[in-house]
Amino acid sequence: MIRHRAESAVRLVILLAIGIMAGAAAFTHVHDLTVAHGQPDWIGWANAVAVELMAIYLGLEIRARRRDGRPVGLVGVLLVAFALLSLAAQVAEAEPSVWGWIVAAVPSLAFLALVKVVLSSAPVTVPAPEPDQPQGDWTYEVPEQVTTDPELQRPVEPPVPAPAVRPAPAAVLPPLGVVQPNRPQVVGIIR
Repeated sequence: MIRHRAESAVRLVILLAIGIMAGAAAFTHVHDLTVAHGQPDWIGWANAVAVELMAIYLGLEIRARRRDGRPVGLVGVLLVAFALLSLAAQVAEAEPSVWGWIVAAVPSLAFLALVKVVLSSAPVTVPAPEPDQPQGDWTYEVPEQVTTDPELQRPVEPPVPAPAVRPAPAAVLPPLGVVQPNRPQVVGIIR
């Protein structure tokens, strides 16, 4: 139990460290790209917050929808779109070389990997205890009694079930000849 808690704590620290570093790099790249294209500084930060936090929120929304059994299609597409937007901003800010693009893409790819790992781990659900059966369903077996009398040791035959009783039909008609043929019969209406 202690080992499991320690492992979970270490995993959480690693998850937070990677998430914070990837988020800081992604925030900076989105901010810098926005400012480089003529937007004021505060709009650069607003864009960074919108893009990065939307991706985090969508990851949490996917987890909640899976837990509730709701569809995740649109939310998944939006998550990929916002992650690609962050990736594009990071690559655009990189040195124009293959290694520059790869190094700049690491924060977004690390974020996507973390989201995938966190969302793919199914939460542990404790099985619900089975409800107690009502007392009428309980059966009690009578223990056999040992006797030395040969007449009492005869095998007991199971009781013969009673014949099934057919229910009476819903509408009972009078026997033929009781109803007068010249009188119109109206069933169900009394005047």
